[in-house]
Amino acid sequence: MRLVCVSDTHEQGRRVEVPDGDVLVHAGDLTYRGTLETIEREADWLRSLPHPHKVVVAGNHDFAFELTPDAARALMHGLTYLQDEAANLGGLRFWGSPWQPWFNSWAFNLERGPALRAKWDLIPAGLDVLVTHGPPAGHGDRVLRGPDVGCEDLLEAVRRTGPRVHVFGHIHEGYGITEAHGTRFVNASTCDARYRPVQPPIVIDLEPRA
Repeated sequence: MRLVCVSDTHEQGRRVEVPDGDVLVHAGDLTYRGTLETIEREADWLRSLPHPHKVVVAGNHDFAFELTPDAARALMHGLTYLQDEAANLGGLRFWGSPWQPWFNSWAFNLERGPALRAKWDLIPAGLDVLVTHGPPAGHGDRVLRGPDVGCEDLLEAVRRTGPRVHVFGHIHEGYGITEAHGTRFVNASTCDARYRPVQPPIVIDLEPRA
């Protein structure tokens, strides 16, 4: 199974050369401000791609998924939108979640500590692919200025549940792959720190479990 991972396309996905694969994973920030109009347009772009399966979580820019969730989710027909829920696709088990530690006044913010930890406690063991918008601590979470911003509780949840791959974005300058504790961590941010869609999709080949 070939995963094609993108994130943080910010309404510029049509400018990106997306390779073919079995599952397209979008780890949030389809849009700039998350209006229903822009979500619909970007969902149309995702549906136009040839991948048989498409997994999507919301990001902190995708406001309508938090403010008008029923209307936003209705626009995702033909796609697998995950918000603290699982899906089995092509023999792989996915879990998706949009939350991140409080970050200015954006969508899907929760304070570090019990509120955010409660979301990560929902993540089950036995996953093939975990998709979140924000990074765990120490993996793809380094910003150009200031301290690293990844979530320690998310990292602990990854260690507890052991997904084979963890896909995320949010921190554009953290783009790339790291590996630890048997998990590949993929910051798939498409836009760089200047919001230019110049960071290529990341391709991961993953065999279904026996």
